[in-house]
Amino acid sequence: MTMMKAAVVSAPGGPDVLKLEHRPLPVPEKGWVRIAVKAFGINRSEMFTRQGHSPSVTFPRILGIEAVGVIDEAPGGEFQRGEIVATVMGGMGRQYDGGYAEYTRVPARQVRRVETKLPWSTLGALPEMLQTAWGVLFSGLRLQKTDRLLIRGGTTSVGMAAISIAKAWGAHVSATTRRKERAPALWECGSDRVIVDDGKISAGAYRFDKVLELVGTTALEDSLLCADRGGLVCMSGMVGNKWAIDHFAPMDSIPNRVSLTTYSGEPTDFLEMPFQELVDDVAAGRLTIRVGRVFQFDQIVEAHQCMEDNAAEGKIVVVI
Repeated sequence: MTMMKAAVVSAPGGPDVLKLEHRPLPVPEKGWVRIAVKAFGINRSEMFTRQGHSPSVTFPRILGIEAVGVIDEAPGGEFQRGEIVATVMGGMGRQYDGGYAEYTRVPARQVRRVETKLPWSTLGALPEMLQTAWGVLFSGLRLQKTDRLLIRGGTTSVGMAAISIAKAWGAHVSATTRRKERAPALWECGSDRVIVDDGKISAGAYRFDKVLELVGTTALEDSLLCADRGGLVCMSGMVGNKWAIDHFAPMDSIPNRVSLTTYSGEPTDFLEMPFQELVDDVAAGRLTIRVGRVFQFDQIVEAHQCMEDNAAEGKIVVVI
């Protein structure tokens, strides 16, 4: 039996519950493909699953909601062996084993070909990050070229990608950081204004047409107050590590004629977004993305600890 190396979580806990084990090579049936994984990004949803906060996930489980690599087998003929591909979501790492492995088996319908000479360490940062940034801007927020946009949590990987995409689109972009020494990274991504977040930025004079909330529930009520009348706030992140708002009263917390929505993305969003064009923009330097830390596969525990410590200052990538 052919074996592969995989990072397996057998019970919820801290980063050290991720154990490298040898597992049988997954066998794809028709309609599925096997990808030889070359790199994958680390996502906060995987951290929450690892900690035991995803009730629908059973252990043991190979985590990982995204991966890039090359097609190893496609019994349905949807792809050719050796094609470079990317895949995200659709139950990866939750309903079935995901990308934290040398090989992963996923439905062909959630896989995209990509032509690029980007290094795996860069390409591995892109699928989920770009899908979320693009989706929340143009689906969740319905961004217009004349919008005044606030990105709350600008130094997150999605936040920095969203800054660059929104600025290229023509919006006026403001972004927040809790640490003023991180402001240069936001300028580099294209932000027109950087706001040092003290938790009460609504007390300032600025108001916005659209607000992208990436900090989460700990900042949401204040972000709602930052929206102008007729404005739209979309929550798509939770770096504040809190799921719910205590004693939430919608009529008090949501300002008159301000709309609140959420965005989490689905495989169809990934298939419909201009992923190849965005990859080309990254390669040409037209789109600034920030890879924070790159780890080897045997450093998966350190990679998760880096995420828990909020120490990456960009997307965390693991290469195989």
